[in-house]
Amino acid sequence: MRLYRWALGVSALASSAGVHAQTVQLDEIVVTSPSPIAQSGQTTADNVPWWATSQSIPVAPSFSSVSVVTPQQALSRGAASLGDTLSTTPGVSSTSFSPVASRPVIRGLGGFRVRTQEDGIGSGDMANLGEDHAVTIDPLMSGQIEVIRGPGTLRYGSQAIGGVVSANNGRIPTFVPANGIAFQARGGLNSVSNGKDGAVLLDAGGGNFALHLDAFKRSAGDYRIPGGVQENSSYSSQGQSVGGSYIFKDGFVGLSYQSMAMTYFIPGIESARVKNHIDLRQSKWSSRGEWRLREGGIDTIKYWLGYTAYKHLEIDGLGAAAEVGSTFRNREFESRAEVSHLPVNTALGELRGAVGLQWGRRDLSVGGAEEQLLAPARAQNVAAFVFEELQVTSALRAQGAVRAERTDINGTGARFPASFLPPPNDPTTFPVSRNFVPVSASAGLLYDLPYEMVARVTGQHVERAPDPIELFYKGPHDTPRTFEIGDPTMTLEKANSLELGLKRGRGDTRFDASVFYTKFDNFIFKNFTGVRCGDDFASCGTPGATFDQIIYSQRDAKFVGGELQVEHDVAKVWNGVWGVEAQYDFVRATFADGSFVPKIPPHRLGGGIFYRDPNWTARINLLHAFAQHNLGAFETPTPGYNLLNAELSYTTTVPTGSLPMEVSLGLKGENLLDDDIRFHQSYKKDEVLQPGRNIRVFSSVKF
Repeated sequence: MRLYRWALGVSALASSAGVHAQTVQLDEIVVTSPSPIAQSGQTTADNVPWWATSQSIPVAPSFSSVSVVTPQQALSRGAASLGDTLSTTPGVSSTSFSPVASRPVIRGLGGFRVRTQEDGIGSGDMANLGEDHAVTIDPLMSGQIEVIRGPGTLRYGSQAIGGVVSANNGRIPTFVPANGIAFQARGGLNSVSNGKDGAVLLDAGGGNFALHLDAFKRSAGDYRIPGGVQENSSYSSQGQSVGGSYIFKDGFVGLSYQSMAMTYFIPGIESARVKNHIDLRQSKWSSRGEWRLREGGIDTIKYWLGYTAYKHLEIDGLGAAAEVGSTFRNREFESRAEVSHLPVNTALGELRGAVGLQWGRRDLSVGGAEEQLLAPARAQNVAAFVFEELQVTSALRAQGAVRAERTDINGTGARFPASFLPPPNDPTTFPVSRNFVPVSASAGLLYDLPYEMVARVTGQHVERAPDPIELFYKGPHDTPRTFEIGDPTMTLEKANSLELGLKRGRGDTRFDASVFYTKFDNFIFKNFTGVRCGDDFASCGTPGATFDQIIYSQRDAKFVGGELQVEHDVAKVWNGVWGVEAQYDFVRATFADGSFVPKIPPHRLGGGIFYRDPNWTARINLLHAFAQHNLGAFETPTPGYNLLNAELSYTTTVPTGSLPMEVSLGLKGENLLDDDIRFHQSYKKDEVLQPGRNIRVFSSVKF
């Protein structure tokens, strides 16, 4: 079904200024204001799906630092990955291994330290196992995307030290839509790769039942770069889902099923030569429910359940000549339950909070053509957490959170010679059973200042158990062309963080600023040795080997950084307002000996102008990334770049009786300077350029 021929779209009234930085209640859907930095004091509507809302609505501040990308913004950008969708957000960059395989990097942290989830359940993919793996949340269908940092991440697990990227897709309905039905067709066209994407979404219901259906499809050829074409960068993907809920007076219970299939090629010199690509399949069952009891001291009971079956093949060659290099499999269960209590009056003020339990299990393996990169392994964890918030005065709020969990990991370890070179030609393997008990805690204060500003300070101590990959990897990883070696003796990774923030979300001048300091004990990282390997350990150090040897290692480290986003409405003009905006972010990460942590994004500084009114939105923005010369072992310098983007969109409502139709049309230019762009955090940055000048047309029709 060629959805893109008739499903080109953008949701109405896109915000004028890119990414919206705002604070939120973490267990609820966030709906942003028309300005990029949200105002406070209003609540969301409860009878329209996220994609059918023509006017966005702000929410009140919370203790976490949160950035938000609206569905309209995700559509206008047209990126095929979460990483590229979020990559211009202050404090967020991307791995950009390929147009599909681009995972978010938050404040210099990625991989196992950044959790990706949809509707509260983890994405269930294997993207954190390697930069070449795609996150199975398509931005076209992800709804609103939140980037959450700070104490709220403890709700989702110790693996979220860096942060949480949370998408709301509405596949489990929580209400019956107004008029019994809501529909949208949306999508776009990209000039840089002849890309096409489209989606349809339907919510319907009556009485106590609601139904959700959606489907999407996207494809693109090799994208153009300044002076040529980036070979082997094409992709195609599609997915569909169905969900339903029983809705009663005080809550709902629902179930959904979704599936996704994608094939994407990996750019790079050697990858292009052998036509390296990944064939991925995933299916997922999810359930979610809520009961607003509001008696016996209990306010609300909520639960989330998920089961995912995932598989991808890493393949060299096409057709009859195709050879499977590695096969990745993952079966994952996840469940979480929370009980929030009714407000309690104490001597210090009103106390609100929640307690919760979480359980999860992953069964994963990676088979190779020559060697088994990861023998079957299992990771199982059970956790309990508590969140409490105290209204000390009308201006001062305090929050505390504690999480304790037990993680059991079973797999097959390997012992290599101290030089990580043969002989012997094969490592010694042995069964491993490890148990970890990470304990994490956080505390924060919010204080209302004059001129509608809010100051925040948060501190947290987080402990993370090593992942089976970091413990048990022991062989060639075909697509990134690395030979990876885990360490089965690793200990807990611990981080102590302090963050200060100041925000003003209302008025003509709005801003959100944060600075942070994090000290890691036993920081886990990929340590490049400078050795090259082939398909087995015996080949390490021999001439002609092409796989970079990586050893998972631990060292103490320190991260210091900050983000700033500012907007100012200059004056009213025509039917709206025009204004200026600016942003800045940086991260400096060093080991205890003063050497630099590898793959850290550079300083970035940007700004632009915008215009918005009830029908028109216009914006032009320039983001400059400075050259990166703070290099880890075996890294090379990365030059700076200038990213110039511009956007114009129009929205109108067409009367059609009882269901008025909203039509939107937009045009966006990206990298209009056609600059050579390389991301320092990308493992392929020395041989792969980011896309050149691109013109995107996008539109939507909905009622």
